[in-house]
Amino acid sequence: MAHCLVTGGAGFIGSHLVETLLARGDSVTVLDNLSTGRGDNLSHLSQHPRLQIVTGSITDQPLLSEVVREAEVIYHLAAAVGVRLVADDPVRTIETNIYPTELLLRLAAQRNCRFFLASTSEVYGKNPKERWNEDDDLQFGSTTHPRWAYGCSKAIDEFLALAYHTKFGLPVVIGRFFNVVGPRQVGHYGMVVPRFLDAALAGDPLFVYDDGGQTRCFAHVREVVDCVVGLTALPSACGRVYNIGSDHPITIRGLAEEVLRLTGSRSPIEYRAYAEAYGRDFEDVRRRVPNLERLEATLGRKPRLTLPEILSDILKWRLGEARPVT
Repeated sequence: MAHCLVTGGAGFIGSHLVETLLARGDSVTVLDNLSTGRGDNLSHLSQHPRLQIVTGSITDQPLLSEVVREAEVIYHLAAAVGVRLVADDPVRTIETNIYPTELLLRLAAQRNCRFFLASTSEVYGKNPKERWNEDDDLQFGSTTHPRWAYGCSKAIDEFLALAYHTKFGLPVVIGRFFNVVGPRQVGHYGMVVPRFLDAALAGDPLFVYDDGGQTRCFAHVREVVDCVVGLTALPSACGRVYNIGSDHPITIRGLAEEVLRLTGSRSPIEYRAYAEAYGRDFEDVRRRVPNLERLEATLGRKPRLTLPEILSDILKWRLGEARPVT
């Protein structure tokens, strides 16, 4: 079994990854500054003998050097995330996403650690294709629109990771996440599924931006984590980029309707301009659907849970009917 470092391990995806690693017998060190992650996400594991939780920032170079010292596998999930956070503070987005990643790659190369880099579908920018392939061109908008800072900074991370693989042989795998959802996700930073579920349960309006025709694909976090762990363990996946998510599209308006159907809520759907939430300079992507052929060919599987199954599982957690996996 391996000693794993998970940056951002107290976050939504990170906490599920930590559970999975501990369940298979790994030792895990979590580094998280709890700026967007939450201590509660790991509270049920806090006494686990193979888990060490370090509260601190990936921008702290001495601390980063210390936590890497015993690591054999690094899962780098820490980043500035969320549409609202990115729109409000692009400087923090750029500084958090680029400089610590380069340092972490350098430290990993010294130890030849296996390395998983969490990236995002945002790197595709405004690519107009129906389904995005990993080798497609990246098409960002103008630098006057802050929302592109996130995708651009993560693209730089990818360039760095692949350069370290080419130059130093670092066994790197890059995963581009597409709308990962599930228990423990909160809507504070613009995440649409928890926003809609919370509003429906409270009887409040479900606010849909623009006309609701934006198309997205939603994958359950546990299936995504399964793909992350599987890819990181495969030598054949090193030096490659993978789309990770669902490939079943639905409009945001359709998502709102499905949430209302599942909850039985009579909450209204109300439409708002993007400018009301994110400012006049905000741009969005109309369609975001991955091609998962590379993922399925490499792993022999891909996320398959349907949206009703995913929403039902989140609702059970939200209502306190689910128990954490240990």
